[in-house]
Amino acid sequence: MKILAAFDKFKDSMTAVAACEAATAGVQTVMGEEIQITQAPLTDGGEGFCSILTHAAGGHLEYHNVCGPLGEEMEVALGWVEAADLPSDTARLIPVQQGRIAIIEMAAAAGLEQVPTEQRHPLNCTTYGVGELIRIAVAQRASAILLGIGGSATSDLGLGALEALGLRYIANNGQEMNQLKPEQWPFMDHIEGQIDLTIPPIFIACDVDNPLLGERGAAAVYGPQKGLQPAEIEPYDARSKIIARMLCEHFDQPVSVMDVPGSGAAGGISFGLKVSCGATFVPGFDLVTAWLDLKAKVAAADLILTGEGKFDTSSLAGKGPYALIKQAHDLGKQSIVFAGAVDPETASTINEQFPRCAVYSITPQGCALPKALAEGARNLDIKVSAVIHSTQFYDG
Repeated sequence: MKILAAFDKFKDSMTAVAACEAATAGVQTVMGEEIQITQAPLTDGGEGFCSILTHAAGGHLEYHNVCGPLGEEMEVALGWVEAADLPSDTARLIPVQQGRIAIIEMAAAAGLEQVPTEQRHPLNCTTYGVGELIRIAVAQRASAILLGIGGSATSDLGLGALEALGLRYIANNGQEMNQLKPEQWPFMDHIEGQIDLTIPPIFIACDVDNPLLGERGAAAVYGPQKGLQPAEIEPYDARSKIIARMLCEHFDQPVSVMDVPGSGAAGGISFGLKVSCGATFVPGFDLVTAWLDLKAKVAAADLILTGEGKFDTSSLAGKGPYALIKQAHDLGKQSIVFAGAVDPETASTINEQFPRCAVYSITPQGCALPKALAEGARNLDIKVSAVIHSTQFYDG
């Protein structure tokens, strides 16, 4: 039997790599170490994006000190892969045939997980470090840049990143504002300067279609999880509109860019990079599927094991584990989903749609959340062992 272990991260508990390893250990406990298991850690563009894609393509990581979301210095990974080493299917999304591609993970330089809970608020956070990583990639002659924007702490329209690339922000009193954060926006009068280096094509892995502003915009939809209070959403959105118009005017771009699907992703950094650098949005999970050659891996497996921290209605949007079990279903393969928490209605929906798929929670009944998070790898190992031991496998 051939088994594919393809897990996304379990937020605040396990990385995708750790989850794949725990599931593999669980299988081997029952079936022995000789069983054929292929591991394919998944990524949604957030934590793990850089390392997972870099390692999958046989590239290498290097580390640089850049500005973190609160202005502190942090060591962050930058991935490098050869375009020629990518699966051919990626060419339709990233049409780069030669040279090196730099992989940048926004979550590493401007991520929510780097900000203490009591300090989480988009007014306090900057994307300056993302711009520094882009600058480093350009200096090292990247042929293209791939940016994963999941897990961000920011909502600064990418102005921090653009400052690192050469823009200057001038206050009402004529003074330059350095390492700009949204808390300073009310005092900004205008923008000066230009991007002071030649930027190669930037591809932004993005799976959301939110515009920059409005009820489906960056502040309204994603602001609350970053610390924005309900009463702050409308004023923040209004101020964002003023700043966005400044940026469009400075780069002689139409304000309609604010309405482009995906412009509201990651606090609008996608908007800022599109206006200033002509960045292209690519569907994130489609890219990961092609990059990791997941379709071939699913086709070669007899059983697919997948999962994530929480499996609920949001999981049915066609990304990650859901996309995998759909692929497995289409090929007549059995699949099993393991999650830290499972919504019963979602599990019931899956059972109806995909009869050969089972869904399990790995958390022992009555286990407190802090303990469940701390023991996630152990719980996944144990649950996989138990399920594999009791499952009747289909022979096709």
